[in-house]
Amino acid sequence: MAGSVQRTARGPTLAAMTDVLRRGRASLAFGFFVQGVAFALLVTRIPAVQERYGVSDALLPVFLAAVPILAGVGSVTTERLVRRVRPSRMLRWSQPVVLLALLGVGAGDQVAELAVALGVFGLSVGMLDASMNMLGVSLQRAYRRSIMLSFHAAYSLGGILGASLAWVGAHGELTLWVSYLPVVVVLLPAVLVGSRWYVDGEAEPEAAGEAKGVAFRLLLPLCLVMTFAYIGDSTVSNWSAKYVKDVLGGSEQMATVPYNVYMVTTLVGRAVGDLGVRRFGAVAVVRLGALVAACGFAVVAVAPGAWVGMLGFTLLGIGLCVLVPQTFAAAGRLFPGASDAAIARLNIFNYVGFLIGSPLVGALGDAWSYRGAMLVPMVLVLVTTVYARSFASGGDRYGGGHERPRTADVGRGSNGL
Repeated sequence: MAGSVQRTARGPTLAAMTDVLRRGRASLAFGFFVQGVAFALLVTRIPAVQERYGVSDALLPVFLAAVPILAGVGSVTTERLVRRVRPSRMLRWSQPVVLLALLGVGAGDQVAELAVALGVFGLSVGMLDASMNMLGVSLQRAYRRSIMLSFHAAYSLGGILGASLAWVGAHGELTLWVSYLPVVVVLLPAVLVGSRWYVDGEAEPEAAGEAKGVAFRLLLPLCLVMTFAYIGDSTVSNWSAKYVKDVLGGSEQMATVPYNVYMVTTLVGRAVGDLGVRRFGAVAVVRLGALVAACGFAVVAVAPGAWVGMLGFTLLGIGLCVLVPQTFAAAGRLFPGASDAAIARLNIFNYVGFLIGSPLVGALGDAWSYRGAMLVPMVLVLVTTVYARSFASGGDRYGGGHERPRTADVGRGSNGL
């Protein structure tokens, strides 16, 4: 059976255990990658979705807001379900639903069908995001060193591929279902096969007493960091093209570049970020990331032209990319006996930031100026440095060193490990 562990009188052998962890890590990274592809394919084709279903400009924000709201509901539901069902099973079945819902968005022709497809997409994305990060934190605990950023790097890579596929579909004037169908046909069986090697971790034995509850006052600093990080992220994703074109005087072609630059630098930063955490610790990496991101917003706000603005968006990708993965990891360290519940609750603030960020910048831009609006996420990201100590919970465990993985931290896989 896939993922089985050879045992000695004292438990699983180190070699067998390491093999299980490696397969678990690779399969989970692929899950993050697929989620990046699916989400990018949806958000980058919003204009095509609006045109296909004849959704008015007044109604479109309602549909767009419903997705993160329902995702928050899905995250709360996941917190309750994982008390009885392992996160690996939640992830194994929520990811195919996300892909099928994406296909449903492209295949319908009535507004009611769009509402149902987006509703299913939102609920399943919330379950997927929560369970995916639960597994990532438990695997990091088993590895006893920072690996969380590598999973989110896989997500960024998937986002770049998804955005590229969306561009191909738009450039070729393909209908939505024609664009989405080949992706779903390839990825759906792949995630079902890969999910056989998911590995559930175990709660820290010494913290088992914490499993009954998560003190929100302790989790609150991380919730704020998550919200601020996503306000920054949604500012870039929703306003970078308009800002470069209308404020900085860039061309129509150049307006498409800043988000791509942001995504690429996010990928690069996450690909090397775990090394920084292992060497310098999570607190230092988070503080540096927040300072770099704040500098990025400052450069964007004062940029005299599009090319200087591009430098600001580059800094934003490098700085913001470390905050979200490290926030999930910190929640796992803060509540080692109740990490699943802590991550599910923290994940809600992912969507809170996403909901607040774009309207906030838009309202400030219209009422004041878009240059001034960029200073608001800059200040919020700077506030992250105040909460940086929360990332050192538990003695900054898994923030450095290369200890051997512990057998007690290796749980059962999704197929009965």
